[in-house]
Amino acid sequence: MNNTMEYKGYIGSVEFSEADQILYGKVQGIRSLISYEGTTVSELINDFHGAVDDYLALCAEEGITPEKAFKGSFNVRFKNPDLHRRAAVYAYNHSTSLNSVVEESVAEYLVARKG
Repeated sequence: MNNTMEYKGYIGSVEFSEADQILYGKVQGIRSLISYEGTTVSELINDFHGAVDDYLALCAEEGITPEKAFKGSFNVRFKNPDLHRRAAVYAYNHSTSLNSVVEESVAEYLVARKG
């Protein structure tokens, strides 16, 4: 089951509220809050598209650059300091960067998990 949808490069979550009997979500990976809802899947998708379009129109009106999600930069915190050390030593010994080791590891992980 997929709990996300995509429109114009923006990823939106899909949630369900049993109490309110609605589907709802928000755009992921940006600081601006762009939310949407619907009582049917079609309504949810239409409201998601409309919310993204409204956000882009507002940015254009105000002359600001819309936020882009997943620009390729994020902070990684290791729970295990020894794992951090081992990855850094591996990178150094293989004349590469720790960023490259993390990126390659994530790519391999996603292939293995069919993500």
